Amino acid sequence: MAVDRIADPWGPRTPYGPGEQWPERIDQFLAHGVEADSVDRWAQSAAVLHSNGDGLDIAVKDDRIVGVRGRAVDRVNRGRLDPKDLFGWQANGSSDRLTAPLIRVDGQLRTTDWDTAMERIVMRSKQLLDDHGPGSIGFYTSGQLFLEEYYTQAVVAHAAIGTNHVDGNTRLCTATAAEALKESFASDGQPGSYTDIDHADVIALFGHNVAETQTVLWARMLDRLAGPTPPAIVCIDPRSTPVAEHATVHLAPLPGTNVALMNALLHEIIGHGWIDDQYIAAHTVGFDELRRRVEEFPPDRAAEICGVNADQIRCAAEILGNAEHLLSTVLQGFYQSHQATAASVQVNNIHLVRGMLGKPGCGVLQMNGQPTAENTRECGADGDLAGFRNWANPDHIAELARLWNVEPRQIPHYAPPTHAMQMFRFAEEGTLRMLWVSATNPAVTLPDLTRIRRILKQERLFLIVQDIFLTETAELADVVLPAAAWGEKTGTFTNADRTVHISEKAIEPPGCARSDLDIFLDYARRMDFRDKDGQPLISWKDPESAFEAWKKCSAGRPCDYTGISYAKLRGGTGIQWPCNAEHPDGTERLYAEGKFWSDPQYCEAYGKDLITGAPLEPTEYRAMNPYGKAIIKAAEYIPAHERPSEAYPYVLITGRTVYHFHTRTKTARAPELQRAAPEVWVEIAEADAHRLGVQEGQLVEVTTARGGITCPARIGRIRPGVVFVPFHYGYWDSSDRDHRRAGNELTLTDWDPVSKQPTFKTAAARVQLCRSAGPQ
Repeated sequence: MAVDRIADPWGPRTPYGPGEQWPERIDQFLAHGVEADSVDRWAQSAAVLHSNGDGLDIAVKDDRIVGVRGRAVDRVNRGRLDPKDLFGWQANGSSDRLTAPLIRVDGQLRTTDWDTAMERIVMRSKQLLDDHGPGSIGFYTSGQLFLEEYYTQAVVAHAAIGTNHVDGNTRLCTATAAEALKESFASDGQPGSYTDIDHADVIALFGHNVAETQTVLWARMLDRLAGPTPPAIVCIDPRSTPVAEHATVHLAPLPGTNVALMNALLHEIIGHGWIDDQYIAAHTVGFDELRRRVEEFPPDRAAEICGVNADQIRCAAEILGNAEHLLSTVLQGFYQSHQATAASVQVNNIHLVRGMLGKPGCGVLQMNGQPTAENTRECGADGDLAGFRNWANPDHIAELARLWNVEPRQIPHYAPPTHAMQMFRFAEEGTLRMLWVSATNPAVTLPDLTRIRRILKQERLFLIVQDIFLTETAELADVVLPAAAWGEKTGTFTNADRTVHISEKAIEPPGCARSDLDIFLDYARRMDFRDKDGQPLISWKDPESAFEAWKKCSAGRPCDYTGISYAKLRGGTGIQWPCNAEHPDGTERLYAEGKFWSDPQYCEAYGKDLITGAPLEPTEYRAMNPYGKAIIKAAEYIPAHERPSEAYPYVLITGRTVYHFHTRTKTARAPELQRAAPEVWVEIAEADAHRLGVQEGQLVEVTTARGGITCPARIGRIRPGVVFVPFHYGYWDSSDRDHRRAGNELTLTDWDPVSKQPTFKTAAARVQLCRSAGPQ
């Protein structure tokens, strides 16, 4: 490649102006010695190491993956690829792939065959169902499987077993995205589209370091900034990220104070009359309460709470309030912080009071962190019910029961679905006795890891791990199932702006590894799950028939796939749902002309109290919103539960680096990515480093009430009093078992009361120079 994509993750500029189409730029990386014209075949796919959904083709030579190239025809990326896209595929060929099942014998994991492994799972499943009932079994999945696999898993869990304990690691990542959309619009589904970047005159990023989390999306923004009439950028982030460096206004609030800041912005927008009164009156409910609430948050008050300049708040509000085409994005800086849903809903409120939805350049993207997080939500594999159905609406339960041909009482709807943190609590207490973990690594990703490891190690918990490598979690399992990876199976997945892609099988998986779909289907067959007429509950046999079954489930719901087929996805671009007879080419933006999915009989959710998380009763919702409008919800600011003290004077936040994904199970096995970021570090402000006597690269200890890690210091332009640690790294240094390095050794067991998403960004911490530290 002409450009070093490690040194420059975003690649060269292709400037363009407002209303123009984003130019093509085809990125490609092939293994050493492989030329494009020597490739045997190219398999269509899309990226799976972030949520952007970049369309790409997989190069195959001699039945091996040897590279990738961007798909110029694709609406998402127009040929561009992220560094993780370019290099991460090398993990598929890693020599330490799981190639055969493992079972625990006399305390050790031993290689076995599929029949032995699956029969052990089936035997334990039947025993638990007989002795303890469906509530003794739980499923903890990922944001990285395919739609067909999630839907199958959801049917197994909800219709066959009847357990309410189904969630995914999307709970740690973007549960708040779904909840914020449900609070404002009574249904999940991103209102905006990536193409809104092409039209926006203001782009506001709320806790979203898009430059490192979705680099191709940032490249699109950079190209607008490099073109004629560039948009203004408003950035809210305590770190001086690449986004902040390009911002017209950068607000760096103290972590945990986002609601106070958002209330101040709305105070200014409403107070100056930068609102659309007609839109508010015709299409929303709740505005008067919002007006009263934000009157209590003038910029001076918020400035004191947040530790930012009041004039900067006013400047940011003026930009937002005078935008003609406003695009807002939200991610982990809001989702993983204190009052996550309440803060994220206020972003929606800005668009509602300004009437900026459903038009080019006017949209909200409550972003995802994972490539298939949207599919977990729509298929019912993350605590929701399939097809965005409402667990509190008996008619919706009856619809699913008819679709699956089971009795309605078989589908658990006696209480809200169990969120992940509660599932682990149930495992800790002993009521949840079997946990099936798919494609995720909770022994590194969950907060307060000492507690999580203790739970996973319990002898009474039967732990199944389905993955492609022997992760830290798999090492603790009773049964390990070797899964096929991306590129080794066929399926579809949906990105953060509702774009559905197909991913074709390029090569065979190693050894006797199987696709996640085949594993779930095998389990269903061995368990002999039947519908109420005695027929097999799951009738599909392969990815395409599973997709067709899902289409029937999605019909008439917000996430309608009935106009999409494998044939339609092949050869062209991804397609945005809803795609049906009314919208045969997909739907670019939702909520045009103020039409929402919030009718009381149709909506996915009735909403919750933004402070306590208490769900609204159906009668309360009907009284509040009888005509199905958008809901404007106000929120009071409440200080974070854990704040700096004399013993722990810093606020710790965790997050991502551009070169790695999750716990590095794939990216650490790509040489270019691993060399770029081989070890954990802590970023501290220059003023704090000076006070502590810490120099660049010196080892420091970062400690909270839960534990500590040692790592090199990076002196950065983070706000004073805040320290940042990337969460990707496993809990032990590979060369030193006494060197703990996982960021989640430090984080607390606390979560947002509405979305139940854990709080990774408000821990109180201490930083000190290691006694033996020297320059590293």
